[in-house]
Amino acid sequence: MIFTVFVIAKPSEAALNAHYYDRSCPAAEKIILETVQKAILHDPKVPARLLRMFFHDCFIRGCDASILLDSAKSNQAEKDGPPNISVRSFYVIDNAKTKLEKVCPRTVSCADVIAIAARDVVTLSGGPYWSVLKGRKDGRMSRANETINLPGPTFNVSQLIQSFAARGLSVKDMVTLSGGHTIGFSHCSSFEARLHNFSKFHDIDPSMNFAFAQSLKKKCPISNNRGKNAGTFLDSTTSVFDNDYYKQILSRKGVFGSDQALLGEYRTRWIVETYARDQKAFFREFATSMVKLGNFGVNETGEVRLNPRFVN
Repeated sequence: MIFTVFVIAKPSEAALNAHYYDRSCPAAEKIILETVQKAILHDPKVPARLLRMFFHDCFIRGCDASILLDSAKSNQAEKDGPPNISVRSFYVIDNAKTKLEKVCPRTVSCADVIAIAARDVVTLSGGPYWSVLKGRKDGRMSRANETINLPGPTFNVSQLIQSFAARGLSVKDMVTLSGGHTIGFSHCSSFEARLHNFSKFHDIDPSMNFAFAQSLKKKCPISNNRGKNAGTFLDSTTSVFDNDYYKQILSRKGVFGSDQALLGEYRTRWIVETYARDQKAFFREFATSMVKLGNFGVNETGEVRLNPRFVN
């Protein structure tokens, strides 16, 4: 399903263009797609990780590939901030960039590679296709302490709305982009507080389906839940991009507290209910919201990084 989305950039943002590389690097999107496809064959968690990479990158300093920069002795970078420990799959961007530098040296920014790869993993997982606006430049700064500004799995709806609004995104954008969790995976640490000693009166979060909570307890036993594979997928159709995430929320099977909170608030409940019954509407709005997020904070003061991990 293809969506053509038009977004007008704000004066403070660079004007992005879907045809930015048509002349300078016409093979760019094909190279990125083939790299992503190969990676998914070897690791089914790549789609979730690359989509999360795009979200986390854009939410910190705008979509500038700052999440790719390695830490140095004098600076801990974003990728080593606690919320980004589970992102991984940086090698996919490394591989795509290496191929691009051979074909089109100093042309395609790492920020654009992330944006295109995020679109590709959605489409390859059965979700919508949209034209990615391109022309971003790469940032030169990355700080782990700024990851505290990412929306957390324990946020309530008011906190989520405030966090997304700071990036120029509406309530509907917030609920829509949360649907990216349909191909998400979470480690136990992000939701285990809902399963044990939740409050003075409840051992388990009362907003969670009891049988579902018991199944999560088995996946995250208190004695052994720190392994890299200890956790759960965020909906029941693990590798498929669809509207099952919203159906799970309606069944009180949202994994994160922030997911389930969407059902308990009048400002967001109707959107969850709409997407749960109308996948086409979700796909259409997801494409639009992804373009909006991808346009946040874009400017022309950066560079086209040669190596994703280091500034030029």
